[in-house]
Amino acid sequence: MFNSAMLPWITADNSDRIKNMRDTSLAKLVREDLLEHILKGAIKPGDRISEPDVANRLQVSRVPVREALRELESSGLVVSRKHAGVFVRAIEAKEVQDLYEIRSLLDSFAGAKAAALDAAPRQALAQALEASIALMVASQKQANLAAYYSENLHFHWLIVQAALNEQLSHTYQEVVQKLHLARLQSLSHVTGMKTSISEHQKITHAIAMGEQDQAKDLLARHVSSAYARLKQSMPPEPTTPIQNQPEETT
Repeated sequence: MFNSAMLPWITADNSDRIKNMRDTSLAKLVREDLLEHILKGAIKPGDRISEPDVANRLQVSRVPVREALRELESSGLVVSRKHAGVFVRAIEAKEVQDLYEIRSLLDSFAGAKAAALDAAPRQALAQALEASIALMVASQKQANLAAYYSENLHFHWLIVQAALNEQLSHTYQEVVQKLHLARLQSLSHVTGMKTSISEHQKITHAIAMGEQDQAKDLLARHVSSAYARLKQSMPPEPTTPIQNQPEETT
């Protein structure tokens, strides 16, 4: 499990920010708090989210909690069931395939944009990516799977941020957060770390050299091949949410 792994755009606990709220809406802060708990695995896929419990924990009324849950439902992370409540979604195999296809497009687009940066910001990005790879290598040697997974996400997020496209960043977050839910459904370990590191190194080199087409193609293949390796380990034609499957790192 990767319960302790944080996605790069999820920062810290929001309780203090709720107490010291200024201009941000209360519902948004409740949403961020719930999102953090879901993505950390504190609330697991299939778990029911209790409005009263959340309201009591955050010392707010149930109105902003209800609004926050509606926003999370619209983003596909929770589902409302009539007469049963709101539950964290369990991601099914076909949706994982669809999300990998979308992520391949997003990553490749971001890679091309990053490689098109001017020399100074491009080299700064390459240095940050090399530092990220060094951390992944260290995590792989220490068999620290959670640290590797977290740094791997950070590597790709650096490239997405470098594209300087807010809509890309927003869409990318939604896609990866759903894939993260699928990972939390699994009790397996990360596989293919050495292959992933080698691919990361090639991607970094292409970006550093300003090779837009190469960066685009490498990232597309990186994500697509990762899903292909994952699919090989899955039972044929799964009809239930993915469980206990080896995970591929991208």
